[in-house]
Amino acid sequence: MSHDSLLQRLLPSLAVLGSVTSLCVGTSFAKHLFPVIGAQGTTALRVGFSALLLLAIWRPWRFGPTRANIRQIVIFGAVLGLMNLLFYMAIKRLPFGVTVAIEFIGPLSVAVWTSRRPLDLVWLGLAVVGLFLLLILPLFGAQVGTLDPVGLAYAIAASVCWAGYIVLGKRTGHMHGGMVVSLGLLSAAFVVVPFGIAEAGAKLLTPSLLIYGLVVAAVSSAIPYSLEMFALKRLSHSAFSTMLATEPAVAALAGMLLLHENLTLTQWSAIGIIMCAAMGSALTARPEPVKTTENKPAHHKPAAAT
Repeated sequence: MSHDSLLQRLLPSLAVLGSVTSLCVGTSFAKHLFPVIGAQGTTALRVGFSALLLLAIWRPWRFGPTRANIRQIVIFGAVLGLMNLLFYMAIKRLPFGVTVAIEFIGPLSVAVWTSRRPLDLVWLGLAVVGLFLLLILPLFGAQVGTLDPVGLAYAIAASVCWAGYIVLGKRTGHMHGGMVVSLGLLSAAFVVVPFGIAEAGAKLLTPSLLIYGLVVAAVSSAIPYSLEMFALKRLSHSAFSTMLATEPAVAALAGMLLLHENLTLTQWSAIGIIMCAAMGSALTARPEPVKTTENKPAHHKPAAAT
């Protein structure tokens, strides 16, 4: 096999890893804003600028959204905004990698519920073991690192929103993916920006913070989403979802290197177990009907959603 053909085969997988890495690095940078404008203000800047960037890229009005389309997208976007807000509220109190691992329970639960195959119970069981190590074992006094209960509540709520995001995203499958995610983020901005204004007020208009927020939005949304669209054209849904399941580990590494969040061996093990559950679910999923990339909905959680 020539080096060119090998590179062509590896590029889609590398694009997914690049997307996940860019997303996690961008989120780590965003966390540095928390002491200045809080998690709510950071979410407002990130989602607001992400919406503006993707509106400029996709220009969704070109696709002629109907009133019914807009109604579906507004509901989808409201859940997307709430998911982002809860996620940022969670990582304010919890390690980044732990939060992402807990959040992955949402899509895994949707996969098990919609499939109802005995094999999917295995993946759900693995996820439960991972959650036990993260959430329950510390209650028995084991030296595995205690987690903030309020942060856990935010993370669990974010996972529920991710599940709702997937269900609602599937209902937009007949629409153009770029139109859905750009207008969805615009709707999300209307949900989260008021919280950001209430938390940070006029600080949100500080020029240096606006520039930082724009960079965070580009690194954690525009760049990763572009890489994901490239990969989706060349990878099967199961392969793409399997690669996406590396996100908890990449998030934990980013948290360790950029935020100095050191996890215990038990927490690393729990993250690995939840990743295995997500990968197993993706690899054994029933194939979906083939759709064109242009109309492919965001069945996974694109970079714009985290």
